[in-house]
Amino acid sequence: MIATGIIEKLNTSEKRITSRLISKVEEGNSGSIEILKAIYPKTGNAYRIGITGPPGAGKSTLTNQLTKLYRKQGKTVGIIAVDPTSPFTGGALLGDRVRMNEIGNDPGVFIRSMATRGSLGGLSKKSIDAADVLDAAGYDYIIFETVGVGQSELDIAQAADTTIVVLVPESGDAIQAMKAGLMEIADFFVLNKSDRPGADSAKLALETILMLRDHDATTWMPPIIQAVASENKAIDKIAEQIEKHKNYLLETGKFIENRKHNSAIRVKEIVEKALQDDVWSDDRKSHLENKLTNIVQGEISPYKLAEEIISNYKNQ
Repeated sequence: MIATGIIEKLNTSEKRITSRLISKVEEGNSGSIEILKAIYPKTGNAYRIGITGPPGAGKSTLTNQLTKLYRKQGKTVGIIAVDPTSPFTGGALLGDRVRMNEIGNDPGVFIRSMATRGSLGGLSKKSIDAADVLDAAGYDYIIFETVGVGQSELDIAQAADTTIVVLVPESGDAIQAMKAGLMEIADFFVLNKSDRPGADSAKLALETILMLRDHDATTWMPPIIQAVASENKAIDKIAEQIEKHKNYLLETGKFIENRKHNSAIRVKEIVEKALQDDVWSDDRKSHLENKLTNIVQGEISPYKLAEEIISNYKNQ
């Protein structure tokens, strides 16, 4: 169990304490829940940015450059780089951290690589818990950089205040974005590597798709920024756009509305996970295993067996 004194020392200059608390939170046991409850009153001040998109779009480079810009402004940055889960160890592959060595030693930057742990949206629920630790430590910005693999349930939008979708001109990314549902979660697009052929036509394709969306005068229309992150081109425009979107959210009341919506989803997921763990005792798991042959042979319906297990749980 983490002593209260350690939590009180949590701040941006104590990277070791921050790292230790995140590690404890990742364990997901009762102790980690106590930590999250204890630090929560200190959260709510960091602005959370999500950066997603297909592999190879330059998300890590963009994160790196944006972080350097914020540091020049005197802001502190916490980065959660979500890597695909390693098939061998279950841990993060740490590719993003390797690419971010340039800022890794900056005292005002904290980088943590985390595995997706099978999350459909490319963002582990533990990543959101880790963000709370960084928020409580006092970081001004928290950046989630995720594997944008294009599943239908992209949960980055449930963690970030502003979500940036990074695309590149080639490979038909504009059409892929439409198919993947990335259009729905993007607060704005960065068309990276725009020095390559086809950048202007890719931007036009994106603009055409965006015009098909339902919108009115009060609706936020995601802009498209052409950038070359590797050459630090248009990074300042990206930072300006983040600020514009933040102001829009605050002025319209959507900032609190969105955080309330995301909090409701988070609480429901916590409740569902707790109930799931409670329902599946060793006895009920054993009962399920013993009845599987009966299901396959048509002797009992899956619904009937589910009713038996639920009834047993209710009557315990």
